Formats: sequence, structure tokens, C-alpha cells
Amino acid sequence: MAKKKEAKRAAPVGEEVIEVTEETEATEVQIDPQEENLPASLEEQLQAAQAEVAANKDLYLRALADLENYRKRAQREKEDAFRFANDRILRDIIPVLDNLERAVEHAHSSAGEQNVLLEGVEMTLEQFRKVLESSGVTAVEAMGQPFNPDFHQAIGQVPTADQPANSVVQVLQKGYLLNDRLLRPAMVMVATSLPEEGIKPEGQADEQTGAVE
Repeated sequence: MAKKKEAKRAAPVGEEVIEVTEETEATEVQIDPQEENLPASLEEQLQAAQAEVAANKDLYLRALADLENYRKRAQREKEDAFRFANDRILRDIIPVLDNLERAVEHAHSSAGEQNVLLEGVEMTLEQFRKVLESSGVTAVEAMGQPFNPDFHQAIGQVPTADQPANSVVQVLQKGYLLNDRLLRPAMVMVATSLPEEGIKPEGQADEQTGAVE
């Protein structure tokens, strides 16, 4: 809203009176209510932002240091676990090695005492079994069991009437489990039914010609 303000100056006697008129405009200023919550000046806003940046940087550096320490600790523990993974079983095997060495030394000094050497070897084998069992290693049951390809490896077949067909009749090499997980399958021979009369088993030579069918 424009307002006029008039000012008059009296001139001396004999001089013309000059009127001076001055116009001014007054502008109404409206204040946003939301601006009342802002800092009083841009300088205060800048200081607050700088303080927040410094605090976040400090938190970031601390988190980065903690992560690096964790990475180094995990790597060190991994290396130690790899280096000493077999510590327990090796500690148990060393006495077994001692007994084997003693048995060999005794065999050299008393060649005629075979029974003593046999007892020493049997004792060593028993000690080996206990070491393996303490580590969760057990033998696969195979003899007389139905053939199981998950635990048995068939080397050949044996025709027989004494055992059911497809059952294990001979164990050539023992198999072992580690905590119920297969370490090594058992190498076995599997029973088959006897061939009917007049039919030669596969691989059997003819008595007259000598040819293998």
C-alpha cells in the first residue's frame, strides 16, 4: 500500500516557495511459521552440519578399525586351525609309533621268539583301533551283509549256495566311516546263485575244448 508524505519548506520573504513532495512505498513482510524452527543464521547451520560430519567420520573410522581387527583375528584363527587341525590324532598316534619301533627292535634281537613279536603287533593294532574310534572312525560292517553300493565296492562275484544272493561273502579290504560319513568303501566279493544244471557260469572253461565262454 503506497503512502505519500508531503513536506513543505518556507522560503525567505521575497523568494518563491518551493514544495517538496516525497513518495515512499512500505511493503508488508510475512514470516513463514516453519522458519521459526531454523537456526538463527547460516553460520549456525554450517557449524551444526560440520559437527555432524565430524561425528559420522569418527563412527566410520571406529567401525573400519573394528572390521580390520576382526578380519586379522579371523585370518589368524583360520591359519591356526589349519596348522593344528590334526594335533589331537597325531598326539595319539605317536605312542603307537613308539610301540611299532619297539616291536621291530625286539624282533631283531630275538628272531626265534615269533610269539612275542605277534603279541606286540596285535597290541599295536588294538591301539590303532582305539585311536581311530576316539576320532569318530569306525569300520564298515560288510561280512554277511546285503551288498550296499553306498558302503561297499564289489570286486567280483562268487557263486555259492551257502549265502543269499547279493550278500557279501568275502571282505578284501575294510571300509571306514567318519561320524557316519564314508571315508573309504569296503572292497568285497558278492554272492550269486549257483547256475542251473547244464549252464556254465560265465568265465568258466569248457572241459572238452578248453574254450572260455
